[in-house]
Amino acid sequence: MVRIAGVDVPDRKRAHVALRSIYGIGPKIAEEILIKAELDPVIPPRMIELTEAQVDRIRELVDRDYINEGDLRREVNQNIRRLIEIGTYRGLRHRRNLPVAGQRTKTNARTRKGPRRTVAGRGRRTGGK
Repeated sequence: MVRIAGVDVPDRKRAHVALRSIYGIGPKIAEEILIKAELDPVIPPRMIELTEAQVDRIRELVDRDYINEGDLRREVNQNIRRLIEIGTYRGLRHRRNLPVAGQRTKTNARTRKGPRRTVAGRGRRTGGK
């Protein structure tokens, strides 16, 4: 396996797909890297087919020109901590583990809120005498 930015990049996948296994590199940036590394972006070779020099060129480009992996995770975490610290609405949503971007929470939002917790007395009232 090829190691780029502290991540083992899959050998058998094409270069533009394999680069996406690095946190912070998506389809567009992966294609950009291949163009800068002078590799064919239309039909990129598999990672195992690249020479050591080409891998080194990709590794250097990723390290020099892009924020990724640990640095990017740290930056995102610091941004969230800052929002929480200054008490913004978004910070409060992060603190309470609720959706941040305006989604409804009466139904849905289960990914963020976790499994349902049953509350006593929240069922349907039966209208009787």
